[in-house]
Amino acid sequence: MDLEMLIEPAAILPALRASSKKQVLQALSEKASGITGRPEREIFETVLGREKLGSTAVGNGIAIPHGKLPDLERIVGVFARLARPIDFDALDDQPVDIVFLLLAPEGSGADHLKALSKVARLLRNGNTVEQIRHSHDAGAIYALMTNGLSQNAA
Repeated sequence: MDLEMLIEPAAILPALRASSKKQVLQALSEKASGITGRPEREIFETVLGREKLGSTAVGNGIAIPHGKLPDLERIVGVFARLARPIDFDALDDQPVDIVFLLLAPEGSGADHLKALSKVARLLRNGNTVEQIRHSHDAGAIYALMTNGLSQNAA
């Protein structure tokens, strides 16, 4: 599964302004709704429900919120680079400025886990993440993410 299958340039928010985790999740849900055709509220409630189980902040200023939706046709990603880091209840207590929302169909099983693994692998690459943090253009961020993933594929 290539990252190009999970995200498109239009799904990238290169300088999202938000002051809370809830605002970030709302903005990502709104963007995901436009891409999937699913109700924004359904997406937001699904992602917020998962977040209540435990923070999806994985450390180093990165969060990968995710959830499963019934009748979703395919796995979909939405990415945001935050204009200012925010508290995301990370285990390392570091504020988050890189957020990759991943939505999967309810029956996606292993494909959902593979997609999460791909995203996590990409965002573990310090060089790629640093370049993303300094980019303010959705197309450039998309290129960094898709090229970064192919360079780091194992």
